[in-house]
Amino acid sequence: MNKKFLKTILFIIISVILLYFARYSFKEFNSKKVISACILAQKQTSQNFDMDIVRKECEKKIQKSINK
Repeated sequence: MNKKFLKTILFIIISVILLYFARYSFKEFNSKKVISACILAQKQTSQNFDMDIVRKECEKKIQKSINK
């Protein structure tokens, strides 16, 4: 009984640690994908398209929404 309880607690602790690291490693990946989608949308909707300006604007928008 005690050994089974210890294994369960250990499993839960390891799972929480792995989820914590996965969250932060995929956060950057997801933000890059969102920025790319924002740039693509801006390219399709605007007639005057400057890649550097659009990238900076999209990064500001995404960072602002993440920090809320």
